[in-house]
Amino acid sequence: MPESIKIVCTNRQANFRYELLEKYEAGMVLVGSEVKSLRDAKANIGDAYVIHKGNELVLINAHISPYPPANRFNHEPLRARKLLLHREQLERLMGKMRERGLTLIPTKIYFKGGKAKCEIALAKGKKTIDRREELRKKTHQREIERAVRRKR
Repeated sequence: MPESIKIVCTNRQANFRYELLEKYEAGMVLVGSEVKSLRDAKANIGDAYVIHKGNELVLINAHISPYPPANRFNHEPLRARKLLLHREQLERLMGKMRERGLTLIPTKIYFKGGKAKCEIALAKGKKTIDRREELRKKTHQREIERAVRRKR
């Protein structure tokens, strides 16, 4: 029986700004009001990134809105959140980040089997020239598809 996945938010700019090399699924350490707010899809990871502190990964700048009914027990919207990965995955990622100058960015937050997960991607930043070339290719492909449709 497949587990149901409910996507909370995605980072749509990630594919445009970065070349995504590998993707990983990480658990998140959250407080109760953050989980409730995520269930209401009140999150934004557009400017978020992942850093490593000591032997753990931390999600920085991810905005999870306060949950109004939690009033004084609410969380800080932009607080740093610890990500949970297997030790082997963590060591492999840290090694690649050190040697190749790659970065980790969150691509989506979702619920899987009742637990909040964050999909993070090992990414390499694109240059402006790369972006322009990509847009040219998309435009050219679109024109080809239109021409084929007209021929039919």
